[in-house]
Amino acid sequence: MATYDFIFNGLGLREWCDKDASTGPMSMADLLAQGSGGGEGTPIWELPFPSLDALNEACPAIARTRDLTKGVETSFLGVKDSLKVVLDPITQPLSWFLEGALYAFQNTPWFIMIPILLAVVWFASKSMKLVGFVAFSILFLAFIDHYNFAMQTLAIIFVCAFLCVLLGVPIGIAMSRSDTMQRLTIPVLDMLQTLPPFVYLIPLIFLFSVTEPKLYGIAIILYAIVPVIRLTDLGIRLVDKEVIEAAEAFGMTDRQKLYGVQIPLALPNIMAGVNQTIMMSLAMVVIASLVSAPGLGVLVLRGIRNLELGVGLIAGLGIVLLAVILDRVTKAALARVNAASAAQRNS
Repeated sequence: MATYDFIFNGLGLREWCDKDASTGPMSMADLLAQGSGGGEGTPIWELPFPSLDALNEACPAIARTRDLTKGVETSFLGVKDSLKVVLDPITQPLSWFLEGALYAFQNTPWFIMIPILLAVVWFASKSMKLVGFVAFSILFLAFIDHYNFAMQTLAIIFVCAFLCVLLGVPIGIAMSRSDTMQRLTIPVLDMLQTLPPFVYLIPLIFLFSVTEPKLYGIAIILYAIVPVIRLTDLGIRLVDKEVIEAAEAFGMTDRQKLYGVQIPLALPNIMAGVNQTIMMSLAMVVIASLVSAPGLGVLVLRGIRNLELGVGLIAGLGIVLLAVILDRVTKAALARVNAASAAQRNS
């Protein structure tokens, strides 16, 4: 007898429980349990938690945990083909963007690509010290033959972070303008932010081929889009009510208030969200190397698989350098935006 037999016996459900029970020979564990008098003599402090498996031992009509997980898997596989028909056309441009960016970043000669990157850094920061640091870091990565891997990582981050901003800012604006939209969106954002990164990859592997760039692109976007949505919503909601009232007094429409007042004043928060989105994209690029994402994450994965300590540590150093570069550049751009916003308010 199982531990919780007394429950089903007391409720008169024994016949229902045993209708699908196996008529095969009893196991040694069942014989020992039956000889010891079952669960009725089990001290209450030794009772196991009434989980599905524990209840199934007493009543075979109750599903086991593995039946539950199997049911989830079967349900997902049942709708997989329908989902692919819908998602494939929608997500195919992502593969084209990633392939195009990877081709451009890898095939542009280094003596053209590096000056372009330094020009972008100068435009964003207006800091020669930061330009020098970026130049030293990229030349160091090129010197140790990690230049192509670094460019692959930058290409993926460029595409995914750009799409996160392109999709996330409008969602954040919509949330800021509708409390209902905010209440519906926040649980989804909470789930995306707390779900372990590896879990993103499980359904995507079943939906898309590992050779398709959109597989890791979607995973990176889902993981990294949350900060820019949250901070866009927060920034617009934090705009002073007096400023909004003044804009209304001048007869500005909702559209004019949004583009002329709210977004400019919320730009520091939006830029902070962009910074966090870029950093989270970089973190997910390394994990996405498990599903064929190119870049420095491939070398980290090789170091783990083959126990090549030097390969993994040097690749990790390259990722740290890229992270510092992206963080410093976006923070410098944020500082310039803050300064411009403060000057605008003072004027």
